Amino acid sequence: MAEERVPTVIADEAHIVYRIHGASAAGANSPAASFKRIMTKKNAASIREVHAVKGVTFVAYRGEAIGLIGSNGSGKSTLLRAIAGLLPVERGGAIYAAGQPSLLGVNAALMNDLSGEKNVELGCLAMGMSPAEVKARTADIVEFSGINERGEFSTLPMKTYSSGMAARLRFSIAAAKKHDVLLIDEALATGDAKFRKRSEARVRELRAEAGTVFLVSHSEQTIRDTCERTIWLESGVIRADGPTEEIMRMYEEFSNK
Repeated sequence: MAEERVPTVIADEAHIVYRIHGASAAGANSPAASFKRIMTKKNAASIREVHAVKGVTFVAYRGEAIGLIGSNGSGKSTLLRAIAGLLPVERGGAIYAAGQPSLLGVNAALMNDLSGEKNVELGCLAMGMSPAEVKARTADIVEFSGINERGEFSTLPMKTYSSGMAARLRFSIAAAKKHDVLLIDEALATGDAKFRKRSEARVRELRAEAGTVFLVSHSEQTIRDTCERTIWLESGVIRADGPTEEIMRMYEEFSNK
């Protein structure tokens, strides 16, 4: 009997719209428009809508690592934020996810005035680890991140770290816990080849632990090394969804036109 595939994320005709306050519509500042506002005593429109993701539908399953590719502004990071529950889905669509998806991005919040070790402790506690677990895991997380390879940076404030060091520490904290759904936005693009190899191996471990991983990366090799399935987004619409090598060939042909 074939093993049952367990869905972890279901996107059903998901639309995501940004509303930008304080932005005027095109032509709103023309002389004719200004005259009309004076006569009608109405203010210019101050909200502009950006339809970032348009009717996206897919199902992700337990144990999958899924790459998200596409041109800049195609909606990849927006989709991750919606899966994490940080952006609302509207226009009749929905996104359903198992448990609480964890979003790991290069902009994840860390406390700049606290040391790397203290940030590890706080991050692990925030993910639900017990104080005993945090104490037992902190040294391993710091070692995995590699921030001490050129000195005892783990005891220094985060504000002394380079952006690459901070990104490596964020990934190391998030990857220390088993996740139903882990969303990674460009975090593997930082660091040297040795760290990328460690992080890609950790993603494979997370999949083996029955998690689902979504990975946004501009590194085509990272997608190929980490993900067996890839979704290609362009202008907020899914252009293709399937085996990574097949989708990457299609995307490369598109990009080289």
